[in-house]
Amino acid sequence: MPSQTTTPLQTAMPFQTIEPGSPITSLSTPIVVIDEDIMAQNIARVQAYMDKVDLAFRPHIKTHKIPAIARAQIEAGAKGINCQKVSEAEIFADAGFDDILITFNIMGAEKLAHLVALNRRVNLKVTADSAFTINGLAQAFSRDRPLNVQVECDTGGERCGVQTPEQALKLAKLVVSHPELKFVGLMTYPAPGEEKNAEAFLSASLALLDKADIACPCVSYGGSPSLFSAHLVPSATEYRAGTYLYNDRSLIRAGHCKQNDCAMHILATIVARPTPDRAIMDAGSKALTSDLLGFADHGLIIEYPDASITEFSEEHGTIDLSNCIGPRPEIGDMVRIIPNHTCVVSNLFDHVIFHKNNLITKKVEVAARGLVW
Repeated sequence: MPSQTTTPLQTAMPFQTIEPGSPITSLSTPIVVIDEDIMAQNIARVQAYMDKVDLAFRPHIKTHKIPAIARAQIEAGAKGINCQKVSEAEIFADAGFDDILITFNIMGAEKLAHLVALNRRVNLKVTADSAFTINGLAQAFSRDRPLNVQVECDTGGERCGVQTPEQALKLAKLVVSHPELKFVGLMTYPAPGEEKNAEAFLSASLALLDKADIACPCVSYGGSPSLFSAHLVPSATEYRAGTYLYNDRSLIRAGHCKQNDCAMHILATIVARPTPDRAIMDAGSKALTSDLLGFADHGLIIEYPDASITEFSEEHGTIDLSNCIGPRPEIGDMVRIIPNHTCVVSNLFDHVIFHKNNLITKKVEVAARGLVW
């Protein structure tokens, strides 16, 4: 029997060679493509509004997870960035970003160790909504480099957050009691359209803090769906939003944008037509988010708006064509999909392709992809 030689594992070569200037239709699918001009318009539009209403703007990088895009947002006028997890923030600190807010309850020895190290490198702020979280932070940090903490308030979003202004005051006092921490403000992620209730909660909280002689330099408000109503919450001093950068199907429905304001598309190819009313594409749950966000299906096909992406398996997407009038896609045709929710899609791909007028300009690594803690 001939002897077998074991060779070292080889680094896999990229499957696609990206040629700037080539049409995006030359790409292998499924793949994410970003229209640079639309993205730039979205950045400028939102920053202009924030400047007009005199709110500091802090874009949420979980939408794109790409330092070069965050840099463009800062250059347009944003004051800093918003991350959701410690590992995301580390990537952006490595890229030179200094003003970082992490809007998540952080706990656990490993995460806190990373947070302490990060706090020594950048101007860092975190949020907390319980004594458990605050006491854990205090135990991990030291007086020589205290951690900036904002108290998260639930003003209608029904996610994290204290439930009353009195609870906000109680937690602010707890933060102040720890010399390892510094109270720097309030934070909320409201439900869309709840500006009146949010303002009532925040203004009442500020009154209690003022009466207790506790300074509150920042009130951080946020969310893309109600972004252009930010001026209706005068207690807020800064605004956070992420999805506005690319826009998506949910923001079209919310009236935030129109279809031609969506910078992100997923390109997919029709790989089967088992019946006249059913097509199968090569984009399934590994390429398109399973987030429904109240929709009955999984995305909007631009070329066939009456079609419905009804079902996913990992690699296959099932398209119902029964409501389509006129031509239907054939095997080999490429389609463009606006996802229900862009942010999740960014975390599914190692790279995205940028283009202008459907001609490829560059391939960009999604640097913080997969960093979910």
